[in-house]
Amino acid sequence: MNKTLNRRDFIKTMSATTIGVATVASGITLTTFASTNKVPVTNEKRWGMLIDTNKLTEADIDGMVSACQKEQGWGSELYSTGNQKPGWIKKLKVKDKATGKVSNLALMCQHCEEPPCVDVCPTNASMKREDGIVLVDKHLCIGCRYCMMACPYDARSFVHETLRNQKEHMPRGKGTVESCTMCVHKVDKGEVPACVASVNSDAVIFGDLYDVSSKINQTLKTVQSAQIRADLNLNTGIRYSGI
Repeated sequence: MNKTLNRRDFIKTMSATTIGVATVASGITLTTFASTNKVPVTNEKRWGMLIDTNKLTEADIDGMVSACQKEQGWGSELYSTGNQKPGWIKKLKVKDKATGKVSNLALMCQHCEEPPCVDVCPTNASMKREDGIVLVDKHLCIGCRYCMMACPYDARSFVHETLRNQKEHMPRGKGTVESCTMCVHKVDKGEVPACVASVNSDAVIFGDLYDVSSKINQTLKTVQSAQIRADLNLNTGIRYSGI
């Protein structure tokens, strides 16, 4: 789950290279996301996160990974090995060649405004909600993994094995693709994603990027921030400061 990358290479050239063929497993009901949400999702909000790498410690990131695993029920696969293992959120180290500064950051689905995963999906399983959260509809996913190839952040995983004891709010299926959902089931109830709640500081701020009074919006006005692979003009919902 941990990787060490050159900072410049990471920011500019990160890409995914996995493809294969799979079949959708039977016997598992893959329900839709946020079925308890009674308020229509609109484009009046754009959910996002600001991650301050100067404040976020390695222990914080480990806690974020653990919280995501506990909330979504991944990470206990018995038979998947090496690169097969899911990684909805990863801890990365990036090093500035000029200064030698090493930064730790958490990397997950960047919830792009223009998501390449959605563009290449042949079944519309990869989709973006009106509020900017990018998801995978497991009913429609055929496991072609084109989205994994298209994602410049290596943010998606493929389920290689039959799973048990899944979370009711997050059914997972062998032969389908999955990734960070920004804990949409919690967001729709007015809560924050589990990874954000696990950090006992303002190193990770979650909120509405369209709300001028939101903490994330106000903070973005006062700090220098960056998008990973900003050159792709994907307008990511996840922003970083300190890198």
